[in-house]
Amino acid sequence: MPAMTRRQFVQSTSAALAGGATLLKGKYLHANPLGLPIGLQLYSVRELLPHDYAGTLKQVAALGYTEVEAAGYFNHTVPQVRQALDGAGLHCPSAHYAHDALSKDLDNILAFNRDLGVHYLICSFPGFKDPARVKVRQFGDLLHAFTLDDWRWNADEFNRMGAKVKAAGMQFGYHNHTMEFHVQQGVVPFEELVRLTDPALVTFELDCGWVMVGGGNAVEYLTRYPTRISMLHVKDFKKTLTPASIAAPPPAAELGTGTQDYHPIFAAASKANIKHCFVEQEAFNLPPMESLRIDEEYMKSFKS
Repeated sequence: MPAMTRRQFVQSTSAALAGGATLLKGKYLHANPLGLPIGLQLYSVRELLPHDYAGTLKQVAALGYTEVEAAGYFNHTVPQVRQALDGAGLHCPSAHYAHDALSKDLDNILAFNRDLGVHYLICSFPGFKDPARVKVRQFGDLLHAFTLDDWRWNADEFNRMGAKVKAAGMQFGYHNHTMEFHVQQGVVPFEELVRLTDPALVTFELDCGWVMVGGGNAVEYLTRYPTRISMLHVKDFKKTLTPASIAAPPPAAELGTGTQDYHPIFAAASKANIKHCFVEQEAFNLPPMESLRIDEEYMKSFKS
């Protein structure tokens, strides 16, 4: 999940019935290629949730999703979030926070999510060892600003935070973007993060789409680190004539309509230690719920 919005959403015109979520939940609970509940990263509906939090969750559930990963709670209290999740029949095992938020408010973040029943606290974007060094403002420039020293400092930060999260009975993790796969001084930052973090304290959520855009290979990492990666993000991209780069990914596409081949990825993931798998649709050409329906149906009907 990127640290900031790159595109504006088109407001959804789709309507959904809450009762449908209950029927779909039982029918499709284990219908995806990994035998796991079909999840959605709620960054996908970040423009809808502030306007109708409970209603948006009900629409998501009515499409067949049974798990969600939080990307902000939009000023809702724990009882309000729990009521909205329960009303939609959704489970929320994981939540995203950028390093900046975690470093400033970890105790309160831990308390909120522990009370909500969230198990995984995921760092969704890394920090800089010396923020004053970074003068850039554009997101693309920011991705290029990380040094190998920054990555090693982040590994230390993750171990420190991971110990505190573990003491609270939860699990800390890190979600990659694209820049982790840009080789620096002969070192791949993602591999350095895995090497320098304690397996007992830090897990990884592999965003398969961003791995590909960054020049990495999701199958290779799932095979090499089967016990370090416990969650997946799945997304797709349109075919373009412009080469992708870590700061300029191809336009988003619905799963199964773009360039990403998930057959080898899911085959490798099935031999790893994957606990949760979340669809993430970051931009839309269709009404959001229509795109998310296509994504859910791809996961539901996927054949190896």
